[in-house]
Amino acid sequence: MDSAARDELAGVLTAPGQPLEVREAAAVALAAAGDRRAFETLALLLNYREPERAENAARALALLGDPRTARAAAALATNPLRVAYAVPPIRLLVQLRAPESVPALIETLDRLLAEQTLGWDAVPACVEGLGELGDPRAATVLRAACAHPRLRTAAVAALERIGGYEADASGARAASDEAPRT
Repeated sequence: MDSAARDELAGVLTAPGQPLEVREAAAVALAAAGDRRAFETLALLLNYREPERAENAARALALLGDPRTARAAAALATNPLRVAYAVPPIRLLVQLRAPESVPALIETLDRLLAEQTLGWDAVPACVEGLGELGDPRAATVLRAACAHPRLRTAAVAALERIGGYEADASGARAASDEAPRT
């Protein structure tokens, strides 16, 4: 895409009266072209209440490669007022594997477990994401997730990936209270 076409798309992002769908399409096209002017619009869409729109923004942000993306996704994932819309930012953090990813997922999961807000889709997304990231710092919160029947299978699998799940003396599998092996 040439610079004139990118400039035209960037104009759509700031022009008054543009429908959301048009702004979204322009931002996605700019992201595909590597134009960071798409970032602000995509970050707003990442926080959108319609999951399909937020997931589309997450894909475009991952493609864009803007260094601000992980920080924005972490802020959205950890916002207690936006937990109902946190799954796309959580999945984006996992995909990015940025320094902010594990701390943000640990913080979110720890808070949601303490609040016993297990109905939100964000809880299993955090458990699965922490397992995929495989960082030993997540062992404590994943062991806490094992106490919840709906999360146990995913939490055990996540702990196994980071080495924080061991067999006990009887041969049964149990979450280890020891620090995970590194």
